[in-house]
Amino acid sequence: MRTKFEVGDRVRWNSEAGRVSGRIVKVHTKNVDYKGYTHHATADEPQYEIKSDKTDHIAMHKAAALHKIVRRARRASTTPHRHRFSS
Repeated sequence: MRTKFEVGDRVRWNSEAGRVSGRIVKVHTKNVDYKGYTHHATADEPQYEIKSDKTDHIAMHKAAALHKIVRRARRASTTPHRHRFSS
């Protein structure tokens, strides 16, 4: 089963220029015309509209081309903070 993504998910994908990351802004479940091309989409295989983090460029991809970016929780420091003050 392929991963289903939701609006707001952070994802990455490979482009001609290398890896790109962005946020899903819309999920298309019907065919959509974009930049002179019909992107085929169904409820079972939607197209995801993604806004690039760096350039604000909009891209359209199916789930097979996307990888979800999972934000890891920050670890709490186990060492106490020691401050040295000069006199």
